[in-house]
Amino acid sequence: MSGGILVFGGAHVDRRGRIHGATVPGASNPGHFLEEPGGGAFNAARALARLQHRTVMISPRGGDAAGAQVSAAALSAGIDDRPFVFLDRATPSYTAILERDGNLVVAIADMDLYRMFSPRRLKVRAVREAMSAAGAILCDANLPDDTLTAITKAARAEQMPVFAIAISPVKVLHFRASLEGLDLLFMNGAEAASLAGRRPDEPGGWPALLRAEGLRSGVITSGAQAVIAFDETSAFRLAPPPLECIADVTGAGDGLAAGTIAGLMAGLPLNQALRRGAALAALTLESRHATAENLSPALLESRVALVPEPELLS
Repeated sequence: MSGGILVFGGAHVDRRGRIHGATVPGASNPGHFLEEPGGGAFNAARALARLQHRTVMISPRGGDAAGAQVSAAALSAGIDDRPFVFLDRATPSYTAILERDGNLVVAIADMDLYRMFSPRRLKVRAVREAMSAAGAILCDANLPDDTLTAITKAARAEQMPVFAIAISPVKVLHFRASLEGLDLLFMNGAEAASLAGRRPDEPGGWPALLRAEGLRSGVITSGAQAVIAFDETSAFRLAPPPLECIADVTGAGDGLAAGTIAGLMAGLPLNQALRRGAALAALTLESRHATAENLSPALLESRVALVPEPELLS
């Protein structure tokens, strides 16, 4: 695949509070907060830019300090940031409370502004020019379903692949009307179950369930368990590399998506591209941040060797 990557979707402020000791529900728990720009699409865009892919980001943003913080982080990562700024609106935010081991307790997503990114925004000249110059599109389910459908239709007209991140069990349904237009959808087990309407009897059953919904290719994660992936002709299981320490789980799925997309853009088949995704997810898990700040092409390549070969599913 040639050309850069055009990214549509979440680019907002992430606030993560980590509890220092054992979690006590209904009580005040000692801990600390970390605030940084985030969002599924934005995390993946930062990783792709750090892997030296030409990356353009288009997302709605408020005319506030949080919006300026996101823009500064995009510039620092090397992203060509082209937001739609709503001066009278607040930039979206995501606030999560994590247990001491990094697992999620509860989160609040204030994402109302993303509803303002309607399909007509895609007709703006600057957006049309960005799509014509891109080699691939990455979008996430923060955007409205009709906008995602319009993006996939426009991408088909330009004959470029569309990669997607599910975001949540509720938001993944925004892709329902555009599933057949997606070249690859990244999701966890809860998001896959929401899309399929049920879980399979065992993880190897995911490909059949999701193909029946019209999805041609997908990647399903399950925490530290094996990743299941499939395309139109095959399906396989990949065991994540073991980690001595997990600093924070935030952004690991976005890293998996970014690493896999980078591999596909380099011409690798899905099973080998996913090894790069697993390596990048591991680097993200070892970082306190949603995107590994020391990420580079050389570092990623050094970690791919630690990822086992995928196992073909019957």
